[in-house]
Amino acid sequence: MLRCRGAGRLLARELGCAYLGVDASAGAVAIARERADGMPCRFAVAQVPPLPAGSFDVVLLLETMLAFEDKDALVRAIAAALAPGGRFAFTLEEGPPLTAAERAAMPDADTVWLTPLGELTGSLARAGLAVTWQQDHSRAHRACAHALLDAFSADAGAIAAQIGRRALDDLLAAHALWIEWLGSARVRKLALVAERT
Repeated sequence: MLRCRGAGRLLARELGCAYLGVDASAGAVAIARERADGMPCRFAVAQVPPLPAGSFDVVLLLETMLAFEDKDALVRAIAAALAPGGRFAFTLEEGPPLTAAERAAMPDADTVWLTPLGELTGSLARAGLAVTWQQDHSRAHRACAHALLDAFSADAGAIAAQIGRRALDDLLAAHALWIEWLGSARVRKLALVAERT
């Protein structure tokens, strides 16, 4: 498995599978290694794509697809790394690309690359992947964003002391935008599984 820090540990524990967690952040990889304690896993600090060498039964990309501007290149790399019959399970923030005004309002907009579902399913099909399961989780994701915004706001002083006021303000603004966009159906939060044909 690829890119499975928290969810990967759960799967490794429940299913007894081995996994490879990949992240561009050395700090995130260090935390994952520490928390893996005896589980059959490896971790790598790397930018994706390309994917680490090997053939994988499952590639799992949760809460990360949004950060990839070139999803076509990402999907091609994932398809090439999957064993025949392998699956790509991921979450997707679905919608038209951000407008100039939305990009200006969104903190760290260079990590927010929305994609229409049809465009992504086209990329999957061209790479030899067929969607076998899809579910809309927009309401649950909006509720989660609300809960996080409330929790961050309630603990604003302590959080600002740790990360700084500007970073906290950006965090609050981003969550407020996601709540608005999910509520108006500007964005949908989808979970999908695609199989290598």
